Amino acid sequence: MRTPGSCRSLPARHRSARPACPCVVPTATAATEHWRTHELRSSLRRWPAPAGWWFRRRARRQAFGAPDVRCRPVEATPFGQEGDPKRVTRTIRVGMNDRMRFDPATINVRKGETVRFVVANRGAVLHEMVLGTAQALKEHAEMMKKHPGMEHDEPSMAHVKPGATGDIVWQFTQSGEFQFACLVPGHFEAGMVGTLVVR
Repeated sequence: MRTPGSCRSLPARHRSARPACPCVVPTATAATEHWRTHELRSSLRRWPAPAGWWFRRRARRQAFGAPDVRCRPVEATPFGQEGDPKRVTRTIRVGMNDRMRFDPATINVRKGETVRFVVANRGAVLHEMVLGTAQALKEHAEMMKKHPGMEHDEPSMAHVKPGATGDIVWQFTQSGEFQFACLVPGHFEAGMVGTLVVR
């Protein structure tokens, strides 16, 4: 006996080429939508995206109503790791200007603290705030000089257009003295560097 409202309760013309489905849905209309889901899932299995697993996962998320979010592992660095926005304990506002300076120039945080930096560009040209060790920032700045058009985008940096704001959410898991800098070619060399102290 067929279960009323199940996939098998559809008229024969709608189920002639469909395999049996054990699912139970409340109405015939819902059953039709339910079969569309089955068929979409099947098509995703038959025609996987050629570019790899992430695109197949994104297709499934979009098909079944889940948000399109790239799930990446949190990468630990010598100066901390990407923070969880839900666990922010303090917000620090940082200004950047065309005198090639940060305001404030020195920031103190506690080890283990998750901080949201709200970075405002008060100048007329592009600026950025990049967190890191002194050596890593110096090497990155040299690379930017050689390849000025190179795009770089990491959780530890914010690129901010004139008059706009950006933010960084960062958890400081290591104590020590670190830096933040603007790596736009010429800005680092002009002294656009700040000090970050973690205790």
